[in-house]
Amino acid sequence: MDSPEGHPAGRTLFLTALAAAFALSLAVSFEPRAAASQPSTVVVDFSVPVDPGSSSLVSQAVSTAESSGAPAILIEMNTPGGLLSDMTGIIDSIEQANQSGIPTYTYVPPDALAASAGSYIAMATNKILMGPGSEIGPSTPIVVGGTDLEQNHTEGAMLSLMASLAEKWGRNATAAQTMVLADTAYSASDAYRFHLVQGNATSLEGALASLGLGPSYVVVHEGAYDQLLSALSDPNVSGLLVFLGGLAILLDLYHPTFVLSVAGGIALVAGLVGIEAVGASTLGLAVVAAGIALMFLELRLGHGLAMVAGGIVSGAGIYLLFQGLQLSSSSADLTQVEAVAVAVVGVLAALYVRWVVGPLREGKSVTGPESIVGKVGVAYSSLTPNGEVRVEGITWRARSASGDVAAGESVRVDSIEGLVLVVVKA
Repeated sequence: MDSPEGHPAGRTLFLTALAAAFALSLAVSFEPRAAASQPSTVVVDFSVPVDPGSSSLVSQAVSTAESSGAPAILIEMNTPGGLLSDMTGIIDSIEQANQSGIPTYTYVPPDALAASAGSYIAMATNKILMGPGSEIGPSTPIVVGGTDLEQNHTEGAMLSLMASLAEKWGRNATAAQTMVLADTAYSASDAYRFHLVQGNATSLEGALASLGLGPSYVVVHEGAYDQLLSALSDPNVSGLLVFLGGLAILLDLYHPTFVLSVAGGIALVAGLVGIEAVGASTLGLAVVAAGIALMFLELRLGHGLAMVAGGIVSGAGIYLLFQGLQLSSSSADLTQVEAVAVAVVGVLAALYVRWVVGPLREGKSVTGPESIVGKVGVAYSSLTPNGEVRVEGITWRARSASGDVAAGESVRVDSIEGLVLVVVKA
């Protein structure tokens, strides 16, 4: 489990490898506004969750501001919150900018949110401006599946952090602490009235003018690399990728195509990178792996039950991946829907193995008249030895190879001759 103080120690290796694979899209996208006669303000488009992708975005924005001599960084925020570990990483980047002499501001546009982890990030900046209809908070952290002690420890740490950030920039620390203690959210007018923010603005240009910044600015968006990190840092996505990767490789073993194995391998690696990036539960990963192992057991058993069990166990593992993650309150998701979806996929895969793959491995036809060989039906009329039988709802001409059969007796299809079924007593 990540501590609030930093990122997982092993993240660097994984992210470095991922960066090499996406080298062409590593650069953050820039959108210049107005003719720049002087260094432009760097505006960060923070309409994203707080996760490794947005943490990378802010880090690169600070580097850009430092190298270009930007007069300031403005975070245009609309976020529901996210991971506390990445929140603290973004706060560190803001502190780095301030130490470089570059002030950092937050603007929450009309009807936007600086919720949960976003409220701490905003509180870390030099000034906060809000638009009509916007909100800041609530800020109560959650340790998903954690003990009362873990929850209290995390809440205490975040309460202290919020108070210290508010005091650093001369804001109302008591009102800021209420966002953590009572899960309170403040409207733009209330936040200004309680001296949590320094002003209001109806547009980005108005916010820049209010802060004394020129009209020239460059907007920094998440690039493809950051978006990939954001997608993989969702334990829902990472868990599903690991499960589907294992399932794809398993199905390729039944009828090799190589394509499924390659796709499955890529999905497995991507899922494991995402799980490592957010420090998701090791127990959850172990349970997902156990589910995949059960599915591979189906190669030996062939009746579909191990596949069903594997899907159910993997679903439980995806649910457990969130356990221990430190999230902001409005982004906690316990993945019940995803867990059920994985279990359903396991059932469907089991039916596929039993009804399609099994007969193929045994050399049986799965379509056409030959597919009913071995099926059990009922004598529709007496077979002496010829007559009619009904198999899977269809009436066939038939000949008994095991003596006379009375109407209503069960028969099994032994072979087919043209359009006549050769049957024996079941």
